[in-house]
Amino acid sequence: MSYSEKQIERRLALTVRAAGGMAPKFVSPSFAGMPDRLILLPGGKAAFAELKAPGRTPRPLQEARHRMLRELGFRVYVIDGIEQIGGMLHELTEQG
Repeated sequence: MSYSEKQIERRLALTVRAAGGMAPKFVSPSFAGMPDRLILLPGGKAAFAELKAPGRTPRPLQEARHRMLRELGFRVYVIDGIEQIGGMLHELTEQG
């Protein structure tokens, strides 16, 4: 079954909430290309998530923002399928 970007984003928010965290929509009007969601988990763990429809990839400006965030030490996930959400949460909760 193929899900829309909106369905994937909704599932991400619900799954993060079930794990005790929050995934607020990240809006930065003066800084275009930033990821869609901020992932905040217990223990001070944070990451960004870019949500895409299945098979879609980030635009060049988004890629540049992702690189910038990664260079600052943040994890940035590009998620285009519901099946990726569990792995992302596992990776974040296991980080030291």
